[in-house]
Amino acid sequence: MFRGTLTALITPFKNGEVDERGFQDFVEWQINEGVHGLVPCGTTGESPTLTHEEHNRVNELCVEVAKGRVPVIAGTGSNSTDEAIQLTQHAKKIGADAALVVTPYYNKPTQEGLRLHFLAIADAVDLPIIIYNIPARSVVDMSVETMAKLAEHENIVGVKDATNDLGRVIRSRLEIGEEFCQLSGEDPTSVAFLAHGGKGCISVTSNVAPRLCAQMQDAWHLGAYEDVFRLRDILMPLHDSMFVETNPAPVKFGVSLLGKCAPDTRLPIAPLQMKSKGRVEESMRGAGLLD
Repeated sequence: MFRGTLTALITPFKNGEVDERGFQDFVEWQINEGVHGLVPCGTTGESPTLTHEEHNRVNELCVEVAKGRVPVIAGTGSNSTDEAIQLTQHAKKIGADAALVVTPYYNKPTQEGLRLHFLAIADAVDLPIIIYNIPARSVVDMSVETMAKLAEHENIVGVKDATNDLGRVIRSRLEIGEEFCQLSGEDPTSVAFLAHGGKGCISVTSNVAPRLCAQMQDAWHLGAYEDVFRLRDILMPLHDSMFVETNPAPVKFGVSLLGKCAPDTRLPIAPLQMKSKGRVEESMRGAGLLD
């Protein structure tokens, strides 16, 4: 259903507000650079600091630009089940291709709570759902067993796996099956993820290097492994620099160096420190992204 490089889009700000024109121009550039899909309003899109109105609007803006050329997986997660349902209903209404729903953060639900949360959303909205499992941010970790139960629902079609546990990719594939779409949420191990049976990567790095990230995924699916490994090694320092401080401060600064947006983040994400700026710029030059 979904494959390749899907960009976990930044949300540009200008004077404290969402830069709607800047965002849509950025989305158009991403498509032209060859990405295979778009994911607005995730962690990289600073969804925790967007109002509900902004959240819905950013998803709308993305769908408007994509026009079916590439799939849009709209971020619709919340630690409130009712809010997640409302956001997912809006994504369905505007024509998103799927919803990315994060495991509820802060509440710290049990595995049964996770199961009931996702079933409630899947029952309420007829839209493909990608589970976003990111225990480092949400504190809870959905087990393979819970995910297998949820995958029995026709609307729950895959996972964005940000656990960095490569063995889990194999265990999930064996337990759930090949048809369950496993997408990596960790750029540095995205090639290994493919080797273990994954279908692609919801990428932070592709905000600054969409063409290189897409080419690497395309090369994998074509079996051009020498190209895969060459691009993997070019991208590795860039991956590391994108997380030199809390995401999305580094990647937003990187995009600003490309002239695509301001580097502004919303508190509590702080502006990037000078030393970190130097590392981001150096890695982008090393990847041939800056003159």
